[in-house]
Amino acid sequence: MMLWMSGVRTNIRSVRDEISRACERIGRDPADVTLMAVTKGESIDTIKEAIDEGIRHLGESKVQEALNKIPVFSGNNDLTWYMIGHLQTNKMKQALSLFGEIHSVDSLNLAHKINETVKDSGKIIPIYIEINISGEQSKYGLSPSMLRSFLSSAQFFSGIKIEGLMTLAPFSKNPEESRPYFKELARLAGANGLKGLCMGMSGDFIVAIEEGATIIRVGRAIFKESPE
Repeated sequence: MMLWMSGVRTNIRSVRDEISRACERIGRDPADVTLMAVTKGESIDTIKEAIDEGIRHLGESKVQEALNKIPVFSGNNDLTWYMIGHLQTNKMKQALSLFGEIHSVDSLNLAHKINETVKDSGKIIPIYIEINISGEQSKYGLSPSMLRSFLSSAQFFSGIKIEGLMTLAPFSKNPEESRPYFKELARLAGANGLKGLCMGMSGDFIVAIEEGATIIRVGRAIFKESPE
């Protein structure tokens, strides 16, 4: 008897297969690529389906929405929740109580405030620096030319650990158009001794993997697309 499998479960398996094929093609270990499921706008039940299919890394972009979701899964200690949206300083304490990592640090001021919030607690918050590689005014992120100065100042912040860089490529229906931006982020990370590369979403994560992504953020391809 064939067991029925939900679209979410099927989609996750399909995405994992694509990751494995891409890694095999370029000689990377699939275990070196973390699949983060972007759960923005998704219901608790849908998120549970993803977790039941083995998803352990989840991204939310709004603190208020996360407040209604993350505590539901507080008993599951092997989940990591990532803040991937713009973080307002007035939501800082809430965010740091909810998320294991902050992937949208787009200014030295924000890094400083994270550090000030946690430094007396002994906590160390892993962060990714958001870089606006494309230079689009509609996007948050540090200018690439400011990264070295940022790193020079942030080395004195004992409450954060800089894991790597994050960027969003300009929207395009052609994944290849994202490649120059991913390639540049990888170059920038390498030039500054950073190993983590959070880049690539549903439409271009294969290209991101080919350019060295260590974390990909996938929402639509898991939760929205109909399995074939």
